[in-house]
Amino acid sequence: MASSNSVKTLLLSENDLMSAGVMDMAACVNTIEDVFRLLGEGDYLMGGPLENEHGQMIFFPKKERFSGMPVTGPDRRFMAMIGYLGGKYNICGEKWYGSNAENHKKGLPRSVLTTILNDADTGVPFTIMSGNMISAMRTGAVPGVAAKYLARAGAKSVGVIGGGVINKACLLAIKTAVPSVEEAYLYDISPERGKAWAEEQSKVLGIRVIYVDSIEGAVKPADIITIATSGTSFPRIETDWLKPGCLVTFTGDADLDAEAFSRNTVIADNWKMHEAFLADGREHPDGIEAVSVVAPSYHLLEYIDAGKYDPSGIVSLGDIVCGKIKGRKNDGEIIMFLTGGMPLHDIAWGKSLYDNAVKKGLGTEFLFFGEAHWK
Repeated sequence: MASSNSVKTLLLSENDLMSAGVMDMAACVNTIEDVFRLLGEGDYLMGGPLENEHGQMIFFPKKERFSGMPVTGPDRRFMAMIGYLGGKYNICGEKWYGSNAENHKKGLPRSVLTTILNDADTGVPFTIMSGNMISAMRTGAVPGVAAKYLARAGAKSVGVIGGGVINKACLLAIKTAVPSVEEAYLYDISPERGKAWAEEQSKVLGIRVIYVDSIEGAVKPADIITIATSGTSFPRIETDWLKPGCLVTFTGDADLDAEAFSRNTVIADNWKMHEAFLADGREHPDGIEAVSVVAPSYHLLEYIDAGKYDPSGIVSLGDIVCGKIKGRKNDGEIIMFLTGGMPLHDIAWGKSLYDNAVKKGLGTEFLFFGEAHWK
């Protein structure tokens, strides 16, 4: 029998999380909005001495140095993303991130993720959770919250660049946060996949989702644009394709000219984190290009590093959500919203699901130890 000093953790599978409500986008958007409010208030910590590191990542080499050592490739990363979130959460947590675009050839998702939540005082891990659906839903919820605060009133159309899992979550969140949305225009490099994606999402969301055969066709009519592609090729978007008053959300990066940023408003999920990306790139032997695998702000960071863009006017969404700064200024303003992915979102959505799981009696309890052998 376990003693009062025992350490237990609740193991939650993806099926457990489905039963706990991981697919409830309205609840997820509310949770992520709450996180942005805490960010604006400053009640959080992330890794590194500046408290805003995205995570600690292994930068795999371009060539194999030893037999079996992984080499860099499309969306190949292994990293630990850590954070503390205050408010009603008051927990520490970590997202373990393993990713490789080549996983699809092995019948695996591109990313295989784990979420761990810890008591903020003792460090005890009270749950270890399958992280893929947590991550996908919270990733989609971020542009949903951005659209709620930054999209033009009455926005009706969404341009979708990339017909993958993440844009399913992004479009669902945008429709959830902006009920006026009536249609979406999808571009994907695979017409067959894109047409199937559009047909499926039309039924799921109850709106018209139309496959178009060019990026321009998806961007030009859109009040809100969601970009979520992976790999080493970035979708090219011309500045004059952007509709006056549109919101562009960068869950994945895109190739835009510097003027697209300098002529319009740039808002970040957490600009301090993107500054940390920039610092990492400047320290890496390969320069800013090294962070292209992880930072959807990569092209903007290149322009900053080359002196082509002044970032002093960039603000963070948390400051808007908590009321410190005004968001959209007028209906004609084009806003570029940069995301980078913060473990704080996984921690918060994971904690909400953990609470639901406990209430429903889900999961499997694992005993770390009944009485520590050494103390």
